[in-house]
Amino acid sequence: MLGPGVDVLFCGINPSLYSAATGHHFARPGNRFWPALHLSGLVPRRLAPYEQHLLPGYGLGITNLAPRATARAEELSDEELRRGGERLARLVAEAGPRIVAVAGVSAYRLAFGRRKAAIGRQGEGIAGSEVWVLPNPSGLNAHWSLEAIAAQMRLLRPPA
Repeated sequence: MLGPGVDVLFCGINPSLYSAATGHHFARPGNRFWPALHLSGLVPRRLAPYEQHLLPGYGLGITNLAPRATARAEELSDEELRRGGERLARLVAEAGPRIVAVAGVSAYRLAFGRRKAAIGRQGEGIAGSEVWVLPNPSGLNAHWSLEAIAAQMRLLRPPA
C-alpha cells in the first residue's frame, strides 16, 4: 500500500501465513501494529488490517522486506532478506517517503548489512529517506509492550 506523497513507509519483515491468507498486512490477531499505530497518534482511530487501503490518506504506506509468507520470520534466508533490502531501496527511490520505518531490528541488520543497528533512527538513510528501526510488533516479540512500540512510532510524526 503506497500512494503519492507518502510521509512514512512502514516495512514489515514478511507476511505471516495468516496475513498471506487474508491479503492484509499485520493481520494476525495478536499482532500489535494496528493498535500501536493508533496509540502513536499517526492515525485518528484504530484501523483494522482490512482497512490498510486507508493508510495513504494519512500519508502512510506499508510494504514488506520479503514476499514469502512464513510461520516465523526466522524461516527466511539471509539472501531473501538481502534481496528484500535491495527491493526496498528501489521502492524508496521511486516513492520518496520522508521516513522508512522497518519493523524488526534483526531483519534490518541482515537486509542492509548493519550488524550493530539498534531500535531508533539510523545514521544512514535509504535513497534520501530517513530510516528508523522499530520493534517487531508481532505478538511473539514479548520484549516490547504495546505502549513501548507506540512510543517508538510516535517519534515518526512530523515536527509541528
